[in-house]
Amino acid sequence: LFNDTEVKKKDEVSTAAASFLLVASAQAFAPASTFGVSKSALGKSTFSGVGVPSMLDVEIRDASSSTELQMGLRTFLGLKKSAPKDLSDSDVRDLFSLWNDALATGSSATVAKRYSSDPILLPTVSDEPRTDFAGLTDYFDAFLQKKPQGVIVEGQITRGDNWCMDAGIYDFTMGVDGSVVRARYSFVYVYEGGEWKIQHHHSSVMPEGVDVLVTKDITENQVRNLFYLWNDALATEDPETVAGRYSKQGVLLPTVSDVPRTDKEGLVDYFTGFCKKQPQGKILESNVIIGTNWCQDAGIYEFTMGADGSKVKARYSFIYVHEDGAWKISHHHSSMMPEGTLPQAITKEEVRAQFGRWNDA
Repeated sequence: LFNDTEVKKKDEVSTAAASFLLVASAQAFAPASTFGVSKSALGKSTFSGVGVPSMLDVEIRDASSSTELQMGLRTFLGLKKSAPKDLSDSDVRDLFSLWNDALATGSSATVAKRYSSDPILLPTVSDEPRTDFAGLTDYFDAFLQKKPQGVIVEGQITRGDNWCMDAGIYDFTMGVDGSVVRARYSFVYVYEGGEWKIQHHHSSVMPEGVDVLVTKDITENQVRNLFYLWNDALATEDPETVAGRYSKQGVLLPTVSDVPRTDKEGLVDYFTGFCKKQPQGKILESNVIIGTNWCQDAGIYEFTMGADGSKVKARYSFIYVHEDGAWKISHHHSSMMPEGTLPQAITKEEVRAQFGRWNDA
C-alpha cells in the first residue's frame, strides 16, 4: 500500500516518537538539574523533512517534575487535556493541602507558584490586592515569618468545567508564637498547564469579633453628642445603664473618688452613689480629636444636681472607641477645677474675723 519512501518516512516518525518518549521517561526519574537534552542531541537532521511536530526542533528544557514532561508529551502528540471530569470533593479539598504544604517550605516563591498565571489574592492582613507573582511573593515574604500552618474547619465545594471552588472557614496556627487565628476563605481553582492552580483567593478575618473602622463617618459634633448619650444614661438614675456606656476595658478616674474604676463592678459602685444626686450635665468648652477607630473629647462641663439644685463645674476627658457596633467610653477622667480648691493666702484681717465667728457662736 505504501512505496518505499512513504514507509521510510513513517518509520522515521515512529523513531522520533520513540526517542522522545525515551527521553521523557528517563528524565522523569532523573534529577532535573542534571538531565537536559538539546535538539542537537536528538539528531535534528534525522527528522528533517519528515513532518515531525516542531516540539523536537526546540530545546527540551530541564523539567522540575514529571508533570511538565507529561505536558510536553501531550503537546508532542497534539493532545490538549482538559481537567479531570471525576474530581471529587476530597480531591478539591486536597488542593488546599498543596498550598498549605507550600507554606510549610517557608519559601514565598514556592507558595506563589501555587497560583495561576493571572491570579488575584485578597489577603487577610493587607489592604492591597496581589495580582502578579511579585505581589504574591511580597505578601508571603512577611506572612511566612509567622510560620503559619492551616486546617479547614468547614467548607463548601462547587465544581464546574475546568474550575472548582472551596469556600469556608480555616484556622491557622502560627509556629512562631503558637497563636491561632480563624478566618474565612474562598479559593477558586482553575486547570492550567496540566495542574490545578489558585486563580482567586480571598481571605478575611471573622467580622463579628472585629470592630468596623467608622472614623470617617463621625464628625466633631457627633463626637460631642456622645457625651449626651452618657448624660441620658445618668438621667435614668440606673448605675447599670451608665456603666453600659463604657467599653469592656473602660477606665474611669472619678471626680469625687480616689479609686480608679476599671471594670463594670467598680463603675456600678461609683455611679450608685453619684446617681443619687440626680446629676445632669452640659458641655461648656470642648476640644475634639478624631483618630483611627477612636476619638477624644476634652474640656469643661457643668453639672446641676437635681437633689439640691447645686452646680458643680469640672474638667473632663473622654476617649471613645468603636466596640460591638457602638461608640463606648474607653477612658473617662473627671476632676474639679483646681484654682478654686488650692490653698489661698489668708490676711491678718481674715484670721481676726475667725475669732468673731467663734465668738458669735
